This record gives sequence, C-alpha cells and structure tokens, in this order.
Amino acid sequence: MSVLTIKDLHAEVDGKEILKGVNLEIKGGETHAIMGPNGTGKSTLASVVMGHPKFTVTKGSVTLDGKNVLDMEVDERARAGLFLGMQSPAEVPGVTNSDFIKTAMNARLEEGKNVSLFKFILEYDKAVSELKMNEDLPHRYLNEGFSGGEKKRNEILQMKMLKPTIAILDEIDSGLDVDALKIVGENVTKMKSKDLGLLLITHYKRLLEYIEADFVHVMMVGKIVKSGGVELIKKIDTEGYDWIKKELGIEDVRVIVEEEEEKVLLGVCATKEALGL
Repeated sequence: MSVLTIKDLHAEVDGKEILKGVNLEIKGGETHAIMGPNGTGKSTLASVVMGHPKFTVTKGSVTLDGKNVLDMEVDERARAGLFLGMQSPAEVPGVTNSDFIKTAMNARLEEGKNVSLFKFILEYDKAVSELKMNEDLPHRYLNEGFSGGEKKRNEILQMKMLKPTIAILDEIDSGLDVDALKIVGENVTKMKSKDLGLLLITHYKRLLEYIEADFVHVMMVGKIVKSGGVELIKKIDTEGYDWIKKELGIEDVRVIVEEEEEKVLLGVCATKEALGL
C-alpha cells in the first residue's frame, strides 16, 4: 500500500507564490477529492507533484513511500507509481496511441524486460472496450484529432494499462457529457483497491456521484482550508463556497488568475518526458 505525503508545500512561478502551505496524505485504498473555485491552486498542486519545471518549490516536502519525490525527474516519478490524468492532454503527431502506452509500460519494468505483446494486446483491447472507445484507437496518433471526451477517456485508458499506485485526475470530468462521465466514473471505480490511492480535482459534485470520495478538501488561497466527508460536497452544492469564505474571513480565494496555460504546458512536458524526447 503506497502513501503520498505532502507537507507544508510552497511553490511559485515567475516569482509569484501559488501554493502556500499544502498538507495532504493519500494512502492506498483512499479516494480524496479537492474542490474549490478557479485559480485557487488545485491544478498547480498536480503540476508540482508531477514535476512541472516551470514551478519552483520553495518550502515543504512531497514523499512517496518515504522517498523524496521532489528529487525525482518526471519519468522517475511515473516509474515510481505516480500518474496524472490531465485536463488538457497534448496531441503528439507521429506516435500511435498503442506505441505510446506500450513504451510507458516498458519504461516501468526492469532494464531488458518488456511487456508481452500478446498480453498487451489482450489488456489493451479489453480496456478500450470497457471505455467504449473506437476500435481504430491503437493506430491513431496520440490524442490527434480526438474530441474532448475521447482525450479524457484516453487518459483513463492509460491509467488502466499503467496501473499506478497513486493517481491524480485533474478535472477529468470537464468537457464530458453525461454518458461519457458515467463510463469514466464506472471505470475508475472498478480500479479502486487497496493498492491505488486516488486524488480527484474537480469543481462539481457530478463526478463524485460516480466515484465515491472518502475525504473531501476545499482549496482556497493556495492551500487546503477545509476538509470533511460527503456532507461537505452536499453543502457546497447547495450553498456554494461563500459560506467558507465568510467563515474563514477570505475575500479573494484566487492565487492565480489563469491556469489553463500551465495545464497545456504540463501536458506537453509530461508527454515528451515519457517518450524521451
């Protein structure tokens, strides 16, 4: 059972502090959800944990099973068992979807060992079928020409094949229609086990109707300001976040106005790292 521990994490970009003391521990078998308004640092947290080079950690620690994650390169973090399902996955022309996933799987094995092609094809076809994706998916270039929903399901396909020990899903529900959300939710739920710790980053409770969270956290001003259970989701759904702002005396919850550029950069960086480009 893996444990991801984040202690007093501070991080900045271009001299501006975004994370201002995040504390969180995720154990195998647990599902955590982080909610909060736009610009509060949720996606930045995912970026920092996965090693986006644009962000500088100024204080605090991130460990996985006692090992210092912050000392690892991006590919080392992936091989150690960390996984990020991105909100804005990058398109990679010239690299087929199946080759990308098989390369990523081989990278996690000992040197000289490779995934059995027969086993890979069986698992891949089964996962594609469970996600109700097109049969031509293996031969299409990674995310090129994919719809928003296809890109999100492709992130879950990678997760199913790579079998991480800690998975961060960054707004995996955005851009999904009701049917696609149900498919994604059901597939993630089937993967839940004592060997997988999950962190779901989302704005809305609809994702959490399909993937049950054990712990719910609210992020504002670059840190987690409130934690609870499903009762917290229900209160946010009916009353929004204003009651939390009032309770804690917070006027402006934002630490960054626009995070979308960072998400795209993260996607390009992580993809190139995984491919050794």
